[in-house]
Amino acid sequence: MDKLDEIFKMQAALDRYIAKSRNLENKFSKSEWLQKKSLALIDEVTELLNEINYKWWKNKKPINEAAVKEELCDVLHFFVSMCIDAGMSAEELHKIYIEKNRENIARQEGKSQKEGYKLDV
Repeated sequence: MDKLDEIFKMQAALDRYIAKSRNLENKFSKSEWLQKKSLALIDEVTELLNEINYKWWKNKKPINEAAVKEELCDVLHFFVSMCIDAGMSAEELHKIYIEKNRENIARQEGKSQKEGYKLDV
């Protein structure tokens, strides 16, 4: 099994378990789930920021690499869960990512049809 497929499968199982054990089945619409998980994802990104000394007004502390990696995994949990809620499979995410990556490279090379990416050379 592909690693991304495995992640999607594991996340779907975790989501089902949480919904069942917390009596959340059919409690929220797709839009409400996406809103809640967007907020949770933002919270996880904030936890990541707190690990990497983004507060220039505080004394720096050593970066805990393990904590950074754990927060990144938490971000992935909510991101994948949102993909699933949006009806996106691992295969579809991969396909869209490849297309978007290609477009992002074209933008940086000044070759995009989208305005605002022309190179000043």
